[in-house]
Amino acid sequence: MTFTQMNKFFFMFLFMGLPFMALAQHENHSVKTDTAKVKPKSPRLTAMAMVGTNHVHIDYGSPSVRGRTIWNGLVTYNQVWATGAHKATWIEFGQDVIIQGEVIPKGKYGFFTIPADKEWTLIISKDWDMHLADDYNEQNDVVRLKTVPNKNATLLESLTYQVKETGNNKGKISLSWENLTVSFDFKNK
Repeated sequence: MTFTQMNKFFFMFLFMGLPFMALAQHENHSVKTDTAKVKPKSPRLTAMAMVGTNHVHIDYGSPSVRGRTIWNGLVTYNQVWATGAHKATWIEFGQDVIIQGEVIPKGKYGFFTIPADKEWTLIISKDWDMHLADDYNEQNDVVRLKTVPNKNATLLESLTYQVKETGNNKGKISLSWENLTVSFDFKNK
């Protein structure tokens, strides 16, 4: 091969082969992306238990304290609260229950509260499918209960519900967050 032929070959390679090599390198080069999902700040959680033969199920958004003032801060006193984050909290009873002498037919209900410094109002409503308490209507209340919040010994970072069997066909539903717990009793009909 002569010097001129080598120059032609070199320039052909340079102008024709180099772009393909660059393209091939580009196609094989991949940027690593983080495919792990970011955990929501207020995940949707459930609490459930069997109380006798009654399956009780609660669905709620669980916000965290994250250094914020919760009571009469993030959650305003004397206003209806969805008792969780985002969508309203709901409770489903698998069979009829009695709460403070009121018969509550089996089914799904919204659970709202009106927090206050000394006493809370707990509300079970026919309306369960709404964003926060935006469409709350007092006329759809099934029962309202008054309760005094209890102080927790330690801070609970995330809103947590519990359903516990407390006796023969009797149960307790409680919610705890930050430094408070409120609860109510029910029994199967």
